Amino acid sequence: MRKHVGEIALTIVAIIWGSGFVASAVSLEYFTPYQILAIRFLVGVLLLSLVFFKKLKMIKKSTILKGTVIGFFLYLAFALQTVGLQYTTPSKNAFLTAVNVVIVPFIAFFIYKRKMDKFELFGSLLAITGVGVISLRLTSEVNLGDFLTLLCAVGFAFHIFYTAQFVKEEDPILLTIIQMATAAVLGLIVVLLKGETSFSMNVEGVSYVLYLGVFSTTIAFLLQTFAQKYTTETNAAIILSTEALWGMVFSIILLSEVITIKMIMGAILILMAIIISETKLHFFKKKTIEEVL
Repeated sequence: MRKHVGEIALTIVAIIWGSGFVASAVSLEYFTPYQILAIRFLVGVLLLSLVFFKKLKMIKKSTILKGTVIGFFLYLAFALQTVGLQYTTPSKNAFLTAVNVVIVPFIAFFIYKRKMDKFELFGSLLAITGVGVISLRLTSEVNLGDFLTLLCAVGFAFHIFYTAQFVKEEDPILLTIIQMATAAVLGLIVVLLKGETSFSMNVEGVSYVLYLGVFSTTIAFLLQTFAQKYTTETNAAIILSTEALWGMVFSIILLSEVITIKMIMGAILILMAIIISETKLHFFKKKTIEEVL
């Protein structure tokens, strides 16, 4: 039961992140990418600290250390993705970011010598193929932006992997607060170093960046940390990769994007990836046994 609760929570996270594509696009008209990162993580740590103030009294050194590690990977991944987007197309940026779904099981194998689940591995490859079909335009060019985005995928893969490891022994809420605080501090340092201290007060810009801070950051990462307590890191990566699918759905609904055969094919591949990784095709095995009997 807890496993399903975790997976539903991760699906909600993917839906929120999918809606965040529209909010990010509007926010970038009023703020620099680094200002957006600093604001969203600052909003996250302030909200969580206010809501769970009493819990902060129970914080342990191990939680601070582990939260700092995943907070570092979180900010690094977002920063690399942001810089990479300046040199490559949004479609390639989205696809290469989603490559983290394939990297996660290899991290588990090489660092912890954990045996690869063939269904999860195949599901990962199928998910990344689906994301590619949805987001990629045929081009063979590889540039600096592509390379930086690929590094961002590695950062997100480590974030997902270590979140799964650390949340088994730590309080998910405190772990989320510390990672938000770490990312916020790093975000503010980068903004100061770049001299981007003049912030827009436009109502539309502020409302969209606050949406990113409250929903795409505070609620989404709290849900992700909590949910990863009850599922494997590879399974989590596959479910979170549906962000591209939900991004497509919100683009169709809010931005009137036209549905194409590519979108439908990509969506089918991603859904097949989730079914394979979730069920491990047990329903075929049951059928075979029933036929023998």
